[in-house]
Amino acid sequence: MKPRDLALTVGLMAVWGFNFVVIETGLDHFPPLLFNALRFTLAAFPAVFFVGRPQVPWRWIVAVGLILGVTKFSLLFGGMAAGMPAGLSSLVLQSQAVFTMVFAVLLLRERPRPVQIAGLLVAAAGVALVATRMGAGLGAFLLIVGAAAAWGLSNIATRKASPPDTLRFMVWASAVASGPLIVLSLLVDGPSADLAALRAFDLEALAALLYVALISTLAGFAVWGRLLQTYGASTVAPFSMLVPFFGLASAAIFLGERITAVEVTGAVLVVGGILLGLVKLRAPRLVRVEA
Repeated sequence: MKPRDLALTVGLMAVWGFNFVVIETGLDHFPPLLFNALRFTLAAFPAVFFVGRPQVPWRWIVAVGLILGVTKFSLLFGGMAAGMPAGLSSLVLQSQAVFTMVFAVLLLRERPRPVQIAGLLVAAAGVALVATRMGAGLGAFLLIVGAAAAWGLSNIATRKASPPDTLRFMVWASAVASGPLIVLSLLVDGPSADLAALRAFDLEALAALLYVALISTLAGFAVWGRLLQTYGASTVAPFSMLVPFFGLASAAIFLGERITAVEVTGAVLVVGGILLGLVKLRAPRLVRVEA
C-alpha cells in the first residue's frame, strides 16, 4: 500500500472511530430514531439524483437499506441513548465479524477453517468480558450486540450484491432506509418529541448531523470503496480493527469516559480474535536437497 493511501486508510478509521463521539453528541439533541432518519435522509438526498441508477438488483438495495440502515443503526443509536458508552459501543460493534462468519456458514454454506473458529471464540470471549461490567446497563449492551448481528447479516447481503460502486450502493440503500425510519420515529419517538427536537435545532446538532451523514457515511464509504477496489478486501479489511481503538481513545478524550483494564483486555481479545480469523496458514515449502 502506498504511503498516501496508508495514511488515508488510517485517517478513515479515525473518522469512523470518532463517529461514536459524534453520535453521542447528536443523541443529546435528537431522539435516536429521528437522528437515524435525518442521517440517512441527508445521506441520500440530493445525492441520489447525481450518482446514477443502481448497478445491482433492487432486492439487495432494499435488503441492505432495511437491515443496515433501519435495523443496525436504530439498535446502535437506541443502545447508546439507553446508556451504552460511546467507546464501548465502538468495541462491541466489532463483534459483527463474528456474526458475519456465523451467517456465512448458515446462509452461504461456507466452511470455516479451524483458525477462524478459534478466532471467533476468542472474540466472543472478549465481548463476554465487556458484558460482565455492564451491570444495570445490560439491556443497552444487548442492543449494541443486536446492532452487530444486523451488521453481520447486511455484510452477507452486500457480499451477494457485489456492488461495483460502494458509494452509489450506499446512497440508494440510504434512500430506502429513509422512509421507514421517518415512520418509525413518528411511531416510537412520537411527533411531539420529534417536533421539540427540531425546534431546538442548533449549530451543535447541525454539526453532528452533517458529520454522521456526509463525512462518516458518504465520504467514508466513497474512500472505503476506492481502497477496496485498489488493494482488495484482504489488505484493507483488517484496518477496520483500528476503529474501536480510535473510538475508545476519542471517547476518553472528548467525553471523559474512563478506560478500565477490563475494557482494554476485552478490546485485545475482540480485535485479536478477529485478526486471528483473517490469518491464512500456508503449508511449509519443501526444499529439495540434492544428494
